[in-house]
Amino acid sequence: MRIGDFGIKVGGLPAGPLNKISDVPGVTVGHCTVVSQTHNTGVTVVLPGPGNPFAEKRTAAAFVLNGFGKTAGLVQIDELGTLETPIALTNTLNVGRVHDAMVEYMCRICQRDGISLTSVNPVVCECNDASLNDIRHRAVGEAQVFQAIESAKADFEEGAVGCGRGMTCHGLKGGVGSASRVMTLDGEKYTLGVLVQSNHGRLQDLLLEGRPVGREIQRQLQESAPDKGSCIVILATDLPLSDRQLRRILKRCSVGLARLGSYIGHGSGEVFVGFSTANVLRLGETRDVLTRRELNEERIDLPFRAAAEATEEAVLNSMAAAEQVTGFSGNTRHSLAEFLK
Repeated sequence: MRIGDFGIKVGGLPAGPLNKISDVPGVTVGHCTVVSQTHNTGVTVVLPGPGNPFAEKRTAAAFVLNGFGKTAGLVQIDELGTLETPIALTNTLNVGRVHDAMVEYMCRICQRDGISLTSVNPVVCECNDASLNDIRHRAVGEAQVFQAIESAKADFEEGAVGCGRGMTCHGLKGGVGSASRVMTLDGEKYTLGVLVQSNHGRLQDLLLEGRPVGREIQRQLQESAPDKGSCIVILATDLPLSDRQLRRILKRCSVGLARLGSYIGHGSGEVFVGFSTANVLRLGETRDVLTRRELNEERIDLPFRAAAEATEEAVLNSMAAAEQVTGFSGNTRHSLAEFLK
């Protein structure tokens, strides 16, 4: 189930055919989910295109709204404005192991392509799933990362899968969610898509179409929890943008979180990473001066709106698609779908 299946429409811009980040041509997503008596965790990988991302670097940017997080790889993105690996999402204590696996993956595909790889910048993002997962065992490693990459496809699962398995969002079951928006500029259609790892917000603050539905759900469940946990937003687009423009658009993802009632609590890490597939920096480029297409800044309000709408819907999809999960310590997270029915 997705939020649209309950008759709820977010925003006014049209969605792409799948209403997912993979509506951006070439983008795919794969999961590996780890479930056992002690584990509810996993890894999700966003692939920016079908080729070797080190040989075909995409324009990229990052924005940290609240820095209570352990993301790897943002420093080089901020400096160079390019993405050279897939983006992996996992739990907090698994960042190091997933980073190591991404290095191994890049070494292998570069060796395959005859590229001498001596430096690479994997991007690994995280949220803490310790309320449902025994996070200390660090159950995600190289095998799980490679499985996620190998399973990547356009029509991927959402909800309590991959990195979203142990997530909690607004006191309910969070997870992986996605949405897209289509924009028309100069008569040409462009797509902006978002994928979230939702693990943030208080139940009593949850808004749906501007209504305080969280308060009613809280009365039913008789539960309360602080605003902490984090939200990762991955944004992809085929709109030609500079890294500076992309960063401006990324900031508007915060609007989607706020419209659902998030106040961005002290213990919550809101980290946004975005890339554009329109301008590719190819390894071995010999020209001194490169020519690139770039959005007219006077038209940037449209992608601002698209980012906000897609983020809001992606979070709702992550909650509506996720089934109820009980963790190793007995904590239970209910699905939003239980209350929308």
